[in-house]
Amino acid sequence: MSSQFASPRFAARLVVAISPADVGARVSLRRRLQTGEYSDVVGILEAWSEGKLRVRRRTGEIVEVAEAALVAGKTVPPAPERRPR
Repeated sequence: MSSQFASPRFAARLVVAISPADVGARVSLRRRLQTGEYSDVVGILEAWSEGKLRVRRRTGEIVEVAEAALVAGKTVPPAPERRPR
C-alpha cells in the first residue's frame, strides 16, 4: 500500500486546564496509570490538596488522582438529567 493511502496519524494535545480554584466544578480528567495506560475520570472535583485530587463520580464513588499522574483535565458542563425508564 502506498504511503499516501495510509491512515493519517493524529496527535492529541493533552492540556491540564484546571486548578484548585475549580473545586466544586464538574471535571473530566485523564490520568496515566502505573501500567502506562490511560484512564479517564469524570465527576465533581471535591478536593485538591497535598498533590491529590478527589473526584466524586456520578455513582458516588470517590476517586483519588495523584497530581503527578494527571496528563489532561478540563471543566465540563453539568451532567444531563437521567430520563426515567
